[in-house]
Amino acid sequence: MAIVQVTIVPLGTGTPSVGEYVAAIQRTLEEAPEKVRYQLTPMSTIVEGDLDDLLAVVRRLHEVPFKRGALRVSTSITIDDRRDKVGTMEQKMASVAENRKRL
Repeated sequence: MAIVQVTIVPLGTGTPSVGEYVAAIQRTLEEAPEKVRYQLTPMSTIVEGDLDDLLAVVRRLHEVPFKRGALRVSTSITIDDRRDKVGTMEQKMASVAENRKRL
């Protein structure tokens, strides 16, 4: 299982507000036919699942601002793909919490 952090920035919209685009991206994630889980954060969205599914989802998410009138879209992607064990968002957070106890 992989985890992807994606930040999608619509450009050329005439306004600095992006809430409308973020809401549309969230709706697209909710309706995704792929088996993915996501977490919206104040600065990006984190999605976990099979890497092929994640890449397909990110491709669709990149198109959302264009469909809503953006003239340009900048998308940044970070992929965490661990192959020695299953990694989830919860597992990563639990690992940090466990390591903090040892400090």
